[in-house]
Amino acid sequence: MLNKNIQLFNILCLFLLLPFTLSAQKFNPPEWSYNKAIYEVNIRQYTKEGNFKAFEQQLPKLKELGADILWFMPIHPIGEENRKGSLGSYYSVKDYKAVNPEFGTLEEFKSLVKMIHKMGMYVIIDWVANHTAWNNQWVVDHPEYYTTDSLGNMISPNMDWTDVADLNYDNQKLWVEMIQSMKFWVEEYDIDGFRCDVAGMVPIEFWMDARTELEKTKKLFMLAEWDTPEIHLVFDMSYDWKIHDIMNGIIKKEKTVTDLIQQIEINQNVFPSNSFRMEFTSNHDKNSWNGTVFERLGDGVETFAVLTCVIPDMPLVYSGQEAGNSKRLLFFEKDTIEWKDYKLFNIYSKLFELKRNNKALFNGDHGGKMIFLECTDEENIFAFTRKADQDKILAIFNLSDQPIEFDLIGGTLLGTYKNLFTGKLESFPSSTSFSLNAWEYRIYTR
Repeated sequence: MLNKNIQLFNILCLFLLLPFTLSAQKFNPPEWSYNKAIYEVNIRQYTKEGNFKAFEQQLPKLKELGADILWFMPIHPIGEENRKGSLGSYYSVKDYKAVNPEFGTLEEFKSLVKMIHKMGMYVIIDWVANHTAWNNQWVVDHPEYYTTDSLGNMISPNMDWTDVADLNYDNQKLWVEMIQSMKFWVEEYDIDGFRCDVAGMVPIEFWMDARTELEKTKKLFMLAEWDTPEIHLVFDMSYDWKIHDIMNGIIKKEKTVTDLIQQIEINQNVFPSNSFRMEFTSNHDKNSWNGTVFERLGDGVETFAVLTCVIPDMPLVYSGQEAGNSKRLLFFEKDTIEWKDYKLFNIYSKLFELKRNNKALFNGDHGGKMIFLECTDEENIFAFTRKADQDKILAIFNLSDQPIEFDLIGGTLLGTYKNLFTGKLESFPSSTSFSLNAWEYRIYTR
């Protein structure tokens, strides 16, 4: 449970953010998104060919996995000026209305989107609105769109991002041009939304105008690379970096289950009820710059992967995680994923199927609230129930490297459940003894 300081912090945040919470209902997630998981597609590294056509052949496997929202990392041409590495960063956009010739053609992308839709899945594309490549045509045609220093020279957003030039949103004409570029992909290619890079570095008012205009065409799903409550004035989903950091901290023995529960309660109390938080053990940044899941999570890889699928709200799988990718994918070079059979594929598939059908695991305010169970080992055992309508889950995790015997106590524990992975029916009173091995977990449903 939260200590008094955390409770006071929550009350203060709720008071300060009440206007955001009340007004956040202007945009709501599309109905189709409430029971979905998301998959990040790295086209360059996905296949030996690294293009749309080759990726299209992999769609049946992704459909079997069950992550029905496919988020494509930037598909645009990459700038040459100040390029990093031989192929450059996906996030250095040379032309917002074209595709990287490395990946294929516009027609091939349109064909890919149609096939994804035909298979009952959805497409969102990465959108880099904060900056462009140095040889984007806007640099020549509209230098007034860019941020400059005291001498009038265009500048990068920070000292590390030397391959891009910062856009200046004080210029309202930039807003119009950027929104038109986004609209191009919605109207001409029928995409279903955007993942917006460093969304909080762009004015929230721009995103409001953009979504209002874009949704004149169709209802969209909007993911922000950001983690503050106010971003949900516009966006459906934000990154849960804090939970990610706590998972890594538990492995290092710097954090405990107490920290995890406190952060989840902050999320439940501070973020608007219709917001989705994206839970992940990896993504393109974490894999390339911070290490693979095996480097960071060790023997807890499987355990934390499962955890992200049963806490609020939407789990993310990054390209290759389901195949046990054990290398840091190069960011500026070709570095094809080594595909192999791995246990996480079937685990993710089973959990995503459960998410589609069990309302307790639905996203946002459609899902069940977490009710934490009292435990005789509060530092290492993470146990809770979630219930929505007649659907319920019971989840129990040993988040330690030691076997533990413990008791769980709570009225919501009472009942008969099916073990998700064994199919065995088990009944529990409101106080029950358990024994779990290191990093063992159990997921029960009813």
